[in-house]
Amino acid sequence: MNMEIGFGGLAVLILLLILRLPIAISMGVVSLGGITLMYGERTALGILTSGPYEFTASWSLSSIPMFVFMGYICYYAGITDSLFRAVDRAFRRFNGGLGVATVGGAAAFSAVSGSSLATAAAMGRIAIPEMTKNGYQSGFAGAIVAAGGTLGTMIPPSIIMIIYGIFTETSIGKLFIAGIIPGILTAVMYAMTIRLRIRMNPSLVASRGDQAGDEKRYEGSAFRSFLDVWPIILLFFAIMGGLFAGLFSASEAGSVGAFVALIIAMTGKKFDFTAFSNAVVATLQTTASIFLIGIGAILFTRFLALSGVSDFLATFIIDITGDPILFIIGISILYLLLGMFIDPIGIMLLTLPLLYPILLNMNVDLIWMGIIIVKLLELGLITPPVGMNLFVIKATMPDTPLETIVRQVIWFVLADIVMLAILIAFPSISTFLPALIK
Repeated sequence: MNMEIGFGGLAVLILLLILRLPIAISMGVVSLGGITLMYGERTALGILTSGPYEFTASWSLSSIPMFVFMGYICYYAGITDSLFRAVDRAFRRFNGGLGVATVGGAAAFSAVSGSSLATAAAMGRIAIPEMTKNGYQSGFAGAIVAAGGTLGTMIPPSIIMIIYGIFTETSIGKLFIAGIIPGILTAVMYAMTIRLRIRMNPSLVASRGDQAGDEKRYEGSAFRSFLDVWPIILLFFAIMGGLFAGLFSASEAGSVGAFVALIIAMTGKKFDFTAFSNAVVATLQTTASIFLIGIGAILFTRFLALSGVSDFLATFIIDITGDPILFIIGISILYLLLGMFIDPIGIMLLTLPLLYPILLNMNVDLIWMGIIIVKLLELGLITPPVGMNLFVIKATMPDTPLETIVRQVIWFVLADIVMLAILIAFPSISTFLPALIK
């Protein structure tokens, strides 16, 4: 009987998601309703009382608001603008260089934002007007920023990695380190895609559009570039260097990063009380959203465990696939489908209760699997029809049809699929650096 209720709950959850009910509410309603049917309302209320507290009181989760705060401080302090100017000087001289500079800027900002949506929003505000002014087709410019924004999920620190580490009891510090090489390779893959698209279709960028410019723009460029990027360099080394050296844990790294970012921001001219207030409000809104989804996922995990669905699916899938690689390919297809309709954090918290016991039974390396899942979630951010980054970019360019952006972003989706295949075929790309940490 419990199994029937468990699978019935899954069906109801899918229906609620199709109806576009928020994922946190959907998981909470299904979980409490299912547990009530199985064990009565007293048990359901008991789990509702204990589950959310156990999740939100976790010390590891304290790093999430701190990393979010760090990213918003950098955004409202104007560090993003300075960063883009620096990479612009480095790449703008050659055809397509401005697009490559945008990806480079997104990669660098990802090292302090922890969020793909924040990276896409920040770079979209700065880079899209600059690209369109220099002859880039609007759809191509939007696609570049949408794809570049996904790097906020892979390049550490990453909020999604923190949540994955907590749910799978995996070292968050090692996950951060594991994302460095895949993140850099993804940025290189995007840059190659931009160059390939311009070679295939030169009309995407007006002739010499982003090569023309005043030579005085580049005078003293090395020194000026250093002045523009030193806050990002300092922040990155403060966080990753401290983790490598064992000076603090991943949970404490968020507080260190936020403190350093605040000190840097206070030395600039753009960061006043209004900017500080905006950063605090944006942090509270983002953190509340993440925690609500997490609470819904915790309740859903309890429901699946009590119904026996988790154990049944784990045994069933292992018997069918047997080979971990086949299982990972199956997960990839599932995530690509879900990415078309659900936001990344929702996908991960919805699926981890089902996947985690299977991964344990198959003895899959959880660090490697974490990077694979993050890459899949990156793909979901730019996969139509509900790729979240696509809507973030559309909001910054209301006069450009969404279809125009989608047609160009498909090429970046293909690049991500190639990158995913490389990460699956060569696990050492993800596990090499973490293995150096004891």
